[in-house]
Formats: sequence, structure tokens, C-alpha cells
Amino acid sequence: MKFRLLVPAIAFATTTLLAGCASWFAPSPGIGEEIAFKRLPGWNQDRHADAWPALLRSCDKLAVRDAAWQNICRAARELGSLDDAGARRFFENHFRAHQVNGDGSRDGLITGYYEPVLQGSFERSERYRFPLYRRPDNLLIVDLANLYPELKGRPVRGRLEGNRVVPYHSRAEIGGDRNPLAGSELLWVDDAVQAFILQVQGSGRVVLPDGSQVAVGYADQNGHPYRSLGAQLIERGMLKREEVTLPRILDWLAANPDETERLLNSNPSYVFFRLRDVQRSTSAAGGRTPRAAEAGTEGPIGSLGVPLTPGRSAAVDPAFIALGLPLWLDTTLPDGSRFRRLLMTQDTGGAIKGAVRADVFFGQGMEAGRIAGEMKNPGRMYVLLPKPVSPMTQLSRR
Repeated sequence: MKFRLLVPAIAFATTTLLAGCASWFAPSPGIGEEIAFKRLPGWNQDRHADAWPALLRSCDKLAVRDAAWQNICRAARELGSLDDAGARRFFENHFRAHQVNGDGSRDGLITGYYEPVLQGSFERSERYRFPLYRRPDNLLIVDLANLYPELKGRPVRGRLEGNRVVPYHSRAEIGGDRNPLAGSELLWVDDAVQAFILQVQGSGRVVLPDGSQVAVGYADQNGHPYRSLGAQLIERGMLKREEVTLPRILDWLAANPDETERLLNSNPSYVFFRLRDVQRSTSAAGGRTPRAAEAGTEGPIGSLGVPLTPGRSAAVDPAFIALGLPLWLDTTLPDGSRFRRLLMTQDTGGAIKGAVRADVFFGQGMEAGRIAGEMKNPGRMYVLLPKPVSPMTQLSRR
């Protein structure tokens, strides 16, 4: 928005700017009253400088959207790198902390996810026979938020059948004999269960037969609700609630191979992928074949559109918490140690529903997978909202 700095226009501009900042004075449902930073459990003990790169990545997307974030990101980039004390002061000076409340409770569920590594190929073979699909061309997204505000952040997905929009194919239909997605294969992998886990995690790496890697990321989802395999096993009396972790589910599947397809299909949600961080090179035969870019420590791309930072990025429900915001988390790790840490809300997930609900990104590899697979603990969340920009301060910068 541009302003003419004329005296008669000042009152109008001030009113407009105040209206533009109104969202910061009226937080989303689930976000409670402001709380002093000194009341955040463990606030002064965190290594806040470790969250600084994740903040700067959020700035890459948010600085162009909102006046308050423009102010924050300008100041952050001018400061460069900071030590823990300096980063802590920055967050205290530019944000206000608010406790996140669920339905009558301050406690919620904190889980974890990671970037799995699979074995696969661009060509189908006897070994590599389980497909990862790209986003289908006939997948429709219908956004009804203008008519039904309660659907904000929850677009409806479907497909055309004649002149009607009908639900998109479920997992069971996609894996059935009719194979409605034939021709949309992106890659083939050697393990159906690992392909399922990849969909739950949302992104990962695939090691090709020549030893090179390609990275795959979330492209879209079929619109069906996510249903937990753990919940299904509890319902069937196969596992007790306190026993449900990813390792225990994998053990059950390995011991019951005849039940694998049925259990996987109990979750109708299905995720489609795209290649990420990929460059193309000319093969010896003269064709164009995808090849992985040089592997680095940069994490997968989250729903905000920025790379995730291990231990400092989290997935939340955007219906309650906007993406890009700092989040203070108070929970425990699977080994019982306290996990009080500042993260950035940079991702979403089909299973991440509700106000006090977060999924921590733990990184790539076996150890990250072990922690993420066992992470299922109660916790409390506090979101940091940007302080509103003074209208006169904003005008002075035009």
C-alpha cells in the first residue's frame, strides 16, 4: 500500500494502518491472553541462537506479506548472527507470547517426524514395484472459505465426474486393480510400508541403484482424512494405547504380512510427491535423466515454502496457528528428558489437527527416525505474535 504524505491524508492512512494490524489484536481461536516471557517454562535456558536461522527462513516468506513482519525481518537481517542472549532479547523485543489453549485444556499432543531414506528407481522392476505418484492432473482444489469462514485453511479436494465434483480416489482405490493413477508414477520403491511412512512424513530421500539420491517432497493430498494406524491397532485390540509407537507398529506389520495391505488401506489419505533439489544431466545414451543435486544438510521444504531446520521447525494446524510464527514448546522426549525449545511453525500435516498440537521435525536418518517414531507426549504450547507496527513509524518509512 502506498501513501501520499499530505496532511489531509494522515488521518485516513493512520486508520487504514490500524485496520491492517487488527489481526494482531484479535488472535485466532485457541490463542489465549498475553503471557510474560519470564513465565514461559525454561525460556532463559534455551539456546535461542539455534532458532535464529529458522526465523530468517520464515522471513523469506513473511516479510513481503505484513507490516509487522517487514519491521521484524529488517531488524533481524541488519543484526546478522547473534549469540543466545542477543537472540533472546530480539524475540522479547519484537514479539508477544500467548498461551495456546485447546478445548478446555492447556495440554495437547506433541509428536515428531523426520526425513526417511528409501531405496528406489525411476524404472519399475521386480524389486522396485511400489509407486510414488506425482500430483494427478485431475485433482481439483475447491476453496470455500469466502462462503464458509470455518473452512479457512481447509480447502476441499475432489475430481470431476461428469458435471459433479466427487471425492478423490481413496488409498484403497489408488492401490486397487483398476489403478486410476496409472501413468502418474514419479518413482518406484522396494517397500510398501516405507512408502506409506514417507507419505506420513511428507518428504524424504530415495537412493537410486547407482548410489545417487533424489529428494522428494509433498506435492498434494487426495483430500481424505488421515487415520492413524496406531488407532486402528488399538481398536482391533492388537496394541494397547501406551504401546503405540512407530517401531511397535512396524514390528506388528512385519509379524503380520497378510494384514499389511488391509491395515494401510484403513487410512484413506494419500500423499502425492514431486522431485525437489534436483538437477538434470545428460546421460551417456543422450537422454535426459533426473539426478540428485549434491546432498547437503538443508532439510525438506515445509508448507511455508522454506527448508525445515532439524529440532527448530514444527508442523501445526494453520486453522489455529499461522505458519511462520515462533512457537515455544514445553514437553518431554521419549527418553524422559525435558524438551523446552523455541521453534518456528513452518509446516502442516494431515494428522496435525487442533490448537495444542505440534509435530517436531527431528531431521534425517536413523536416529532422527527413532526419536520421531517414539515421540508421543503431552505438552504445552505458547505462540509468539509480532508486536503491531506503530502507524506513524510505518509512515515515516515511506
